[in-house]
Amino acid sequence: MAIRQILRRSLSSERRSVEVPKGHLAVYVGESEKKRFVIPLSYLNHPLFQELLCQAEEQFGFYHPMGGLTIPCTEELFIDVTSHLRKA
Repeated sequence: MAIRQILRRSLSSERRSVEVPKGHLAVYVGESEKKRFVIPLSYLNHPLFQELLCQAEEQFGFYHPMGGLTIPCTEELFIDVTSHLRKA
């Protein structure tokens, strides 16, 4: 599955950091300037977040210039989606 390949490459290229707790993943979000967010891995199974992952695959394929998973949407949209997921 393509999403798993994206995540596998993102996890392997991203350095393990004290800032990313176990069970979480760092992603980069933004259209021009990228901002780093740390999200729970459980978000990856949600259909709304999977749609964002599909957009990332369409735009970047398996190449993510930030070294980690890059989501090509506005910060506002990402915050709206993750706020919804937090309530779910």
